[in-house]
Amino acid sequence: MAQFFEFIGNHWMLSSLWVALLLTFIMVRRQTSGQSVSPAQAVTLINRSNAVVLDIRDKKEFDAGHIVDAVHIPITKLSSRTAELEKHKDAPIVVVCKLGQSSSDAIKVLKGAGFNHAVRMSGGMTEWRAQNLPLVQK
Repeated sequence: MAQFFEFIGNHWMLSSLWVALLLTFIMVRRQTSGQSVSPAQAVTLINRSNAVVLDIRDKKEFDAGHIVDAVHIPITKLSSRTAELEKHKDAPIVVVCKLGQSSSDAIKVLKGAGFNHAVRMSGGMTEWRAQNLPLVQK
């Protein structure tokens, strides 16, 4: 640890540049990945604002358990199937994936298609299950 601080002291410009690049990366990632909501905030959006839940997991995971009235469009087919969501264009869309990581890619596709009220659920279905929220299982 002492060597780490010595390196930073000796190479302060390089260290500062690295920190600046890291902060820039985090800011860009946060801006492009869309707003994030917790499962509790997602429930509030669903109940109060008639939000639509878009589940982007594969069919096997969707059938194992999904949120009530969720629209299932796998992430691999989302760009070709955005027309199915046109009737929900003015409503908030909560994008759900397995862990909350791949939903940011879906947000980019939706924003590109004109869905400005799309948000992603942090933690995905893993967090939803951890909070013992209701699921529909086939």
